[in-house]
Amino acid sequence: MSQYFKMLNKYKLFMRIVIFILLLGFYFLNYNLVRAASSNIDTIERWAWNDVIGWLDFQYVENPNVVVTSSDIRGYASSSIGYISLNCAYGPPGSDCISQSYNVVNTNGTLSGWGWSDQIGWVSFNCNNTGIGDTCATANYKVTITNGIFSGWAWNDIIGWINFNSDNCDTNSNGFWDVACGGDDATTPVVPPGGFGVQTTWGSGPTSGNLTSNIFDTNDADGTAINTIMWQGTLNNGDVKFQIASSNSSSGPWDFIGPDGTGSTYYGSGAGPNIQIEIDLSDHNNKRYFRYKIFLDSNAGGTQSPQVEDVIINYSP
Repeated sequence: MSQYFKMLNKYKLFMRIVIFILLLGFYFLNYNLVRAASSNIDTIERWAWNDVIGWLDFQYVENPNVVVTSSDIRGYASSSIGYISLNCAYGPPGSDCISQSYNVVNTNGTLSGWGWSDQIGWVSFNCNNTGIGDTCATANYKVTITNGIFSGWAWNDIIGWINFNSDNCDTNSNGFWDVACGGDDATTPVVPPGGFGVQTTWGSGPTSGNLTSNIFDTNDADGTAINTIMWQGTLNNGDVKFQIASSNSSSGPWDFIGPDGTGSTYYGSGAGPNIQIEIDLSDHNNKRYFRYKIFLDSNAGGTQSPQVEDVIINYSP
């Protein structure tokens, strides 16, 4: 009987090991599937260019894993010389943050920090990066994302400029006309299907919304003057603005207007919270009733929105 229990225990232990191995294998399989499915780079607009190594593919078919977040860029691009890793924690097989610690940082669409290649070393995404010697005084460059579209230049000491958008070639303001554009000093690139550039669904652009207030009755039959409006809350890199409507009738008409007396301008754009914004009395004087319309715009990447907790209006007889 005791021998039976020993064999049974061994069998249970063996099954636990088998189950653990199966679960471990499923975890890594699932992990790789998640990484492969997490890319938010466009399947066509996915190409950057360098005069030395040619195309850099940020959404290559074998393992599309590059993903842009509100704080960084993860994954790795492919090229003729191998992978260009954008984040040591999400790099190609064998990468880790112990031997090399790096990542490309995303700050509201402005990129900075470093990518890494085993073949060519560091790739700088912003001239403000420190530690390698690049300064904005000698070369004013950076990579940005606006409305989901990459633009600008990255730099590597061996291969030189990496161009993220063919529109960068339309101007010589940065002095890079013949560099990474296929000019006289470079090999003319063969533009892949869909064009030359990198695009992501992150930061599809600022989003907006608005809200119209209830009707406020000052209870003054002779009317009042609306002096200031102020809001409280958090801006979150967005924008909060107002239009005001006033009337001597509770049924209106309600014409929401800004400082110039039309519906095309706003009060308080860029002002931030806890700031009293003066209202033009020529449009809102001797009126008993008033309303406001508040407009909320997210940050440029569409990832953060203002939080308005209170709106305070000052009026006087």
